[in-house]
Amino acid sequence: MSEDQEAQEDELLALASIYDEEEFHRAKSAQGGNKQTEYDISFLPPLVLNFELPADYPSSSSPVYTLSSKWLSRDQMTSLCKRLDGLWEENQGCVVLFTWIQFLKEEAFAFLDVKSPLEVVKGGNAPVEWKRSEAGVKRAGSLTGEKDKLEPLLELDPRAVLVVDPRTDILPQLLDFDEAQRQKVFDAKAFCCGICFMEKLGSGCLCFKECQHVYCKTCMTEYFQIQIRDGNVQCLNCPEPKCTSLATPSQVKLLVGEELFARYDRLLLQSSLDLMADVVYCPRQSCCQAVMVEPDTTMGICPACQYAFCTLCKRGYHGLSHCKVTADELRGLRDEYISASAEGKKFMEQRFGKRVIQRAVEESFSRDWLNENCKGCPRCGTNIQKVDGCNKMTCTSCKQYFCWLCLGQLTRVNPYSHFNNPSSPCFNQLFQGVDIDEDDAFWSDEED
Repeated sequence: MSEDQEAQEDELLALASIYDEEEFHRAKSAQGGNKQTEYDISFLPPLVLNFELPADYPSSSSPVYTLSSKWLSRDQMTSLCKRLDGLWEENQGCVVLFTWIQFLKEEAFAFLDVKSPLEVVKGGNAPVEWKRSEAGVKRAGSLTGEKDKLEPLLELDPRAVLVVDPRTDILPQLLDFDEAQRQKVFDAKAFCCGICFMEKLGSGCLCFKECQHVYCKTCMTEYFQIQIRDGNVQCLNCPEPKCTSLATPSQVKLLVGEELFARYDRLLLQSSLDLMADVVYCPRQSCCQAVMVEPDTTMGICPACQYAFCTLCKRGYHGLSHCKVTADELRGLRDEYISASAEGKKFMEQRFGKRVIQRAVEESFSRDWLNENCKGCPRCGTNIQKVDGCNKMTCTSCKQYFCWLCLGQLTRVNPYSHFNNPSSPCFNQLFQGVDIDEDDAFWSDEED
């Protein structure tokens, strides 16, 4: 084995021990009968250095490489390629891969003058362009003489490769990549569950995005399952007291089965639709489809069964006619009308009509008076008012005798026996609650 081959093997072995397989890997391909080995190493954010090692590396030749990215422009990658060439010239005759990698990982942002926070704008020849200072542009190449307009004039390096269509919006992909890397760091850490108080790796835990509270997946799975079965899909929040952070649908899907997630998804959609003022449901029990309602109209047309209905009373559409009111609805209409605001009263009058509202109010007051001053006949239910006299009453409708105190029916032969029977609950209470003067008392004795 030559000195170059030995140096290559030692360098590759060192790189493999430093970086994991996701960052550093190699793929074999046959070209012209000779097997050459290509190596890829990935950096953060996604930037890939693909290289091959010539037989006379590192004594004479530098590695043959390409630099590919989704987020950098080609002029930026061209400047990076020139810097890599400069590092090789500075270290010619020595292994340089680790020096390249460290530069790309640790110094590339500073070299390009990319700072946080990043301002992303659409580029003409790249998916995105990072706004840079004049110093950063000068590093990339010479500048035009136009005032306030900086434009690199580097000849694009063929080793700088864009791996995405320039018209593609790369920002969502960068955010997804960032989230994946954050999750990777989270999975490797240990956390104490706030419910079972057991320490587990992040790969076995769930972190709420808003509050960053962490619980183990076992506890959260049981918690989510109970809430979804009970229909509380809006309550999948962080168990921490007074914390309002909610679990995302992707987190819920990760922990519960397909059947429970389908129920969660359906109930969540339904609860969201319930909060929308322009969405109602088809009143047909066999349909119940969500229906979008046009503004300033009371007609809804179900897209599933084509049923046209009034969005207020949920009956068949009746045009400009007032909504019909059932007897049960009429009873509660007065209280609703009295407690409503001026705008609410106007709306109810337009919906039901003033005459219906007036009748509801009058009937309600009449019903209250009857409940306070009358009792119903035990035989026919007719309301009877007692003005004066004893507690033996006669119904004006069916002529039935009954007791005013216990509403028991009395016999027509001897209706007073109810008040003379010691076993009766109204014994000796014929005149209970009645004011009797002396003349009435004398008349009562004469009657007896």
